Amino acid sequence: MDLRISFDNSYARLPGRFYSRLAPTPVAAPSLIRLNEPLARSLEFDVEALRSDDGVAMLAGNLVPEGAEPLAQAYAGHQFGGWVPQLGDGRAILLGEVLGEDGRRDVQLKGSGPTPFSRMGDGRAWLGPVLREYVVSEAMHALGIPTTRALAAVSTGEEVLREARLPGAVLTRVARSHVRVGTFQYFAARQDVEGLQALTEHVLARHYPDAAGPLGLLQAVVAAQAELIAAWMSVGFIHGVMNTDNMSVAGETIDYGPCAFMDAYHPDKVFSSIDRFGRYAYSAQPQVAVWNIAQFATCLIPLMGEREAAIEAATEAVHAFPELYQAAYLRRFRVKLGLRGSEEGDAALIGRLLDVMAAEGADFTATFRALTEDRLDAPFRVWRGEWLARLEREGADISAAQDAMRRANPVLIPRNHRVEEAISAAVAGDYAPFHTLAEATVRPWKPEARHLPLADPPAPGQEVRQTFCGT
Repeated sequence: MDLRISFDNSYARLPGRFYSRLAPTPVAAPSLIRLNEPLARSLEFDVEALRSDDGVAMLAGNLVPEGAEPLAQAYAGHQFGGWVPQLGDGRAILLGEVLGEDGRRDVQLKGSGPTPFSRMGDGRAWLGPVLREYVVSEAMHALGIPTTRALAAVSTGEEVLREARLPGAVLTRVARSHVRVGTFQYFAARQDVEGLQALTEHVLARHYPDAAGPLGLLQAVVAAQAELIAAWMSVGFIHGVMNTDNMSVAGETIDYGPCAFMDAYHPDKVFSSIDRFGRYAYSAQPQVAVWNIAQFATCLIPLMGEREAAIEAATEAVHAFPELYQAAYLRRFRVKLGLRGSEEGDAALIGRLLDVMAAEGADFTATFRALTEDRLDAPFRVWRGEWLARLEREGADISAAQDAMRRANPVLIPRNHRVEEAISAAVAGDYAPFHTLAEATVRPWKPEARHLPLADPPAPGQEVRQTFCGT
């Protein structure tokens, strides 16, 4: 066994005002709940070493591995549209960066204790949100959607106080980076142009080496976010808390709090208990992304030369989002409908299907899967005729179209009620439902027969209508 990890910590080489250096706070009795062995191997970690006492101690924050440079990152952000000048990692510690088969990745502990950014919080996480993020982030990865990932979940042997005393846990999160729109806002708000320049150069080198300067960075982030939000929409995913500090400039889904996959479709669906006015509803997500990117663009303007010309160039870059998003959205939904080519009326065809789904309260995932198997219910009869005519116009063979559709329309997603069942069982000491769900949801296209019941929509009385941040 070899617990040695080859760190190469580029963020820690940035100026000291970018972070606060500190080690995680040890926990009382760490115990491994689940280790993501395929991810561990891709990071070139020794799986058996991670399962050892020292490995679990590292994953819990009780042991800092050689070469790590633990730190809490500084950032700011708009939360539900309200400006907060200092946020930062209040319950997370970045251990460092590793170079694996998929390139450079951050390794971060969430729930690892208080930091200078905790704002009176305890810096801990309770078991529920740790298990939710583990399942949902790995499911998103299996669906091919850019996302942070879960390396491990560890129980702490301690309780945390929220609405009640709850078991504590730590999540080891892996990401292309943890730089957010809010990271740029932190320096922009302080008029720290030197810090903005250093951060821009860092992100360009790390994520967008082919982009040129701050305008190139803005254009690259616009394109990445357009693809990401279209991907969310194509699987009925609702992030729930799209604050600027929860938008990764690397184009990954980050910060799984009150997230959810829709059951019954409605464009205005909201799950987050704190989203009282629907700011982050399903259908609002593209518009929120534009708003967040506009804040990002504002941060970059001081680096873009003459102010008037910079504002014009930045505005043009932000205004490119709707067209890029629409193209990505149509591309994904055409594949969901088995369409290879494009017609001007495709957006309307997709829209009419969604309208019927909303009127009928049809399940998002189950409806698209039923379409894949050509077994839609009677209310879809007229629309089905339009769809078949559209296939015929491009000379598509329906069986070939359905083969493609099976690779775009998942059978199984992390159903809200199943996630809540797994969390409730785990709090009671039974991790079996969590392990089953974690195993099942990484095979969304062709689940094992024993996991098929997990694909069923909730029965009456099983619906989960609200989700919570859980911090």
